[in-house]
Amino acid sequence: MGIKSFLLSSFLILCIPRVTSATELRYDNYIYDTLVETVLLSTNAGGYNPIAVMDLGKTNGLRLKFDRLEASNEFYQFTFVHCDANWKPSNLQKTEYLEGNTMGSIEDFTFSTNTFQQYVQYSLEFPNQDMSLTKSGNYLLIVYKNFDEEDLVLTRRFMVFESQTTVNGTVKPATNPSDRFYKQEVDFEVEYKDYLIQNPFLDVNAVILQNNSWNNAIYNLKPQFVNNNILQFNYENENLFNGITEFRFFDIRTLRNFSQNVAKKFTDSLVNVVLNVGELRSSKTYVNWIDYNGKRVIQNTDGSDVTENGDYTLVHFSLESPNKIAAGDVYVYGELTDWRINEKYKMTYLPGRNAYYLATKLKQSYYNYHYVTPGKDNTVEYAYTEGNHSETENDYLILLYHTDAFYGYDRLIGKTMLNSLTSRDND
Repeated sequence: MGIKSFLLSSFLILCIPRVTSATELRYDNYIYDTLVETVLLSTNAGGYNPIAVMDLGKTNGLRLKFDRLEASNEFYQFTFVHCDANWKPSNLQKTEYLEGNTMGSIEDFTFSTNTFQQYVQYSLEFPNQDMSLTKSGNYLLIVYKNFDEEDLVLTRRFMVFESQTTVNGTVKPATNPSDRFYKQEVDFEVEYKDYLIQNPFLDVNAVILQNNSWNNAIYNLKPQFVNNNILQFNYENENLFNGITEFRFFDIRTLRNFSQNVAKKFTDSLVNVVLNVGELRSSKTYVNWIDYNGKRVIQNTDGSDVTENGDYTLVHFSLESPNKIAAGDVYVYGELTDWRINEKYKMTYLPGRNAYYLATKLKQSYYNYHYVTPGKDNTVEYAYTEGNHSETENDYLILLYHTDAFYGYDRLIGKTMLNSLTSRDND
């Protein structure tokens, strides 16, 4: 059997659509409509920045884009919910954090042209003249249809920031000798000269994200010491992350020419992209290369102008393994999966090929990804597929929250971005 016939037959057997039965609102990045793909929430100041943070009271805002894989358009509405530092709904009423309307409609949409996969792309920028946000903190953007907030389409997390503090920090290999070669430690301090915090040990907590993922975020980190309006967060265990390893990647911004880490392309109802077969890296030594820390760049470079309006392809992933991995199922993982263990990206083990396999639709892009197994509490495990190394280059976002006792909500008063290479402690 030729590779094309094998891949097509495997796809027909393995890629039966999985119906999502989720109807309960999740205070997380989640897609409820199985026809919705490629959800992007970023700053609207040019380019793509998936760190969805906007400044309170300033003109810079956020832009939402998503595709629905049908030829006809839908009419969508949206609203916002203010949340506490742990992504639970706050006690604020909508009129306390929204100025203007409390809901709006998504009226900006375009139809795909000259694509095998027909779709409609929707776009929303906020705040706008009809609706603005008046409080800092965590927010959930809810998109729904038919003016029914229970007819959910998607949800996205974002933050509104007010600059009240200065956050500085370093990233280094773990202090504990047993973790030193596998984990990274994030130490930092917060200066709050002109801002009143009456009880820092009770009212302040920090959240740390690795590579913009909420899946393995560290929550509720309290200051260890307070000295002259400086909060110290220099733990040895509470602020540790698995070092992971550099991300695998492939580039399908062009479907006409040679692409990195693509073995072959062929066309039937869609363009099929067959990736190079991956190796298990858990026992391999660390190798450094430039990656995008799990993110993606949605671009179509086949025309005269670079555009986000590319086609959808059927991407074939393969991971070589002599046996099924004892730790459990294997998943493709990264920003393309919303940093979650997602059944849509679950691979199937094929004994005859000694490999895990997945075929799934993805839009033209430069993609980063890992192969992972499920960990505890919906987290992910790298030890069996990718390995962990303290040398790995990772981004860390630190968010500082202050519980405002008078107004009864968590204000986002500090933030900074660290990189494990450029901010590493040299001591």
